[in-house]
Parts: sequence; structure tokens; C-alpha cells
Amino acid sequence: MKKEMTCIICPNGCELCLDIEGKNIKNISGASCKRGIEYASQEITNPKRTIASLIKVKNGEESLVSVRTNKAIPKEKIFDVMKEIKNKEIEAPIKVNEIIIENVLGLNSNIIATKNICKK
Repeated sequence: MKKEMTCIICPNGCELCLDIEGKNIKNISGASCKRGIEYASQEITNPKRTIASLIKVKNGEESLVSVRTNKAIPKEKIFDVMKEIKNKEIEAPIKVNEIIIENVLGLNSNIIATKNICKK
């Protein structure tokens, strides 16, 4: 089977062409660097994504704080992680890069704040 994809690792946006048998990649062409080959391999065998969302804030100058994962997580775990985020509420003050949920679902990724929120 042939699959085409655009590499998103760097600004080059290489158009990759993959020859795939099941989950085995037989050949990758079109990558102008080895990072494109690594990206294509991961995307086929174990796709990962980062998440950005919002968490409710108690007693803060703002009622929501923006958060994100500090490492990519398996794509199939996105909805499970979002459920954890949705059920969380934290108390102000909050600092940028503060860990809000440590090692979310045992995935070796933390949910961190991306904004400062002062207490009311």
C-alpha cells in the first residue's frame, strides 16, 4: 500500500511517500532530512500528539487557565486525557509551567499551565 503525508517537523514540509505492508514500512521517500523519516515511522507505528486545553480556576482573576501536555502522548489516549483535564479544577494563584496534573494517566507527560493567574 502507498501512503502520502506531509512532514510537519520543520518548515520544509516535505511530501513523503511511504510503501507500507501492514504496520511495516518498506520504504520512505521524499524526506530531505532524517527527521522526516523518523516522523513518518512514528506516525505509522505509534502516532503521538500534544494537547492544549483549559482548566477551571477557583478564586482567580480569571476563571480558566490554558494548559498543555509537556510531552506528546499516544494519539489513542487523547480523549482519556481530555476527560482528566475536564474534571480538574485548581486554586489560584497559578504560575506558567506549573504542573497541574503530574504524569497524566501514567503516560510520562505532565499537564502544565501556559499562563499566570493571580488570586482575586
